[in-house]
Amino acid sequence: MYKYDSEELYNHAVNRLRDFGVELIEIAKLVQELQGEYIENLDLDRCLDSVKSVIKKRDSVHAILTGLALDDLANEGKLPEPIQSIIHDDEGLYGVDEILTLGIVNMYGTIGLTNFGYLDKKKIGIIKELDEKKKAERVTTFADDLVAAIAAAASARIAHQNRK
Repeated sequence: MYKYDSEELYNHAVNRLRDFGVELIEIAKLVQELQGEYIENLDLDRCLDSVKSVIKKRDSVHAILTGLALDDLANEGKLPEPIQSIIHDDEGLYGVDEILTLGIVNMYGTIGLTNFGYLDKKKIGIIKELDEKKKAERVTTFADDLVAAIAAAASARIAHQNRK
């Protein structure tokens, strides 16, 4: 079995996000929106660097690859029932998508967790676009929560670097 190095895993995760229409700059915009009111002159490049740093973590890559694979399988109708319908329809009480993504958020403490809750509830930017796709184009049950988790963690990472 082939072992992937960290850079290959990172690139694979980024490419899988792109398969779902997610560019890292869109996640960075969420980070800037979350942290911009707390950090004066927070530029998009710094937010993008933080997003990349979060995704490079092995736990993040694993969550991204797992969640997006499940979305793909559900989109193709390849999961057994009843989980096929549950994931395909993003059933309201199905929380495994959030549980999987909390592995990313939890690396950055309570700031990450509260940011994730906010993004999961408000569904802004690319998260909203993904959420709307699941109603028309493809299954994104895990994708929207993964993006929210990456943005929340990257925001928390910046907040931790700017303690006063």
